[in-house]
Amino acid sequence: MRERCSAGVVCALAVLLVALLTGCQGSSDAAEGDGRLSEVVTPTRASGFGSVFLAVDECSSFGKTSFTEVSCGSERAAARVVARFDGKVNDGPLCPGTTDFVLHISEQSPSSDEDGDGAVPQGYACMRNLTPPHPGDPGGGGGPRTIVGDCVYNSGDGQVRETACDGKGEKKPEFKVAKAVAKRSQCPISTALYVQLGGEEPVGCARPV
Repeated sequence: MRERCSAGVVCALAVLLVALLTGCQGSSDAAEGDGRLSEVVTPTRASGFGSVFLAVDECSSFGKTSFTEVSCGSERAAARVVARFDGKVNDGPLCPGTTDFVLHISEQSPSSDEDGDGAVPQGYACMRNLTPPHPGDPGGGGGPRTIVGDCVYNSGDGQVRETACDGKGEKKPEFKVAKAVAKRSQCPISTALYVQLGGEEPVGCARPV
């Protein structure tokens, strides 16, 4: 069985401050994304299972400091790529709403020796766990984005963070995003909090829970 490795280090276990991929940020009327797993991955091979490292529908194993691209049929497979983009996260498209975590892939130039595997451009892979839990699901309390169905709590200093809607997280939910709209005026009258979501409907209308 062929495998392709990528060494990486945890680059963010706390709040991700990228507005388009983290849930939200801002003042008392905008939410800040909760702490989510995000890795910086430096690929050591650029070919193997496909012409693109960690392309859409390819799978990876999990490790404390590294991710290995493996066959999705392997018993080591833990997560699948649901979207893959070149460039930096804050310059590129949003990951799908139910993405569980994001892998930031560092750029690699071709090796000069005969065994060189070609170049891997800087990019990011939107990952979905093959089995539960799925923190990116609505109400799951995690993932790189805040979406309709997610819950948040007041974290102080006029900001909120995401937490699990079932109350099993470290913090109890205080608001739930009930609707996504293009502008605040389209939110229901019952809206108690406006949450920045990003995308075509960037305003989340949240109600107390």
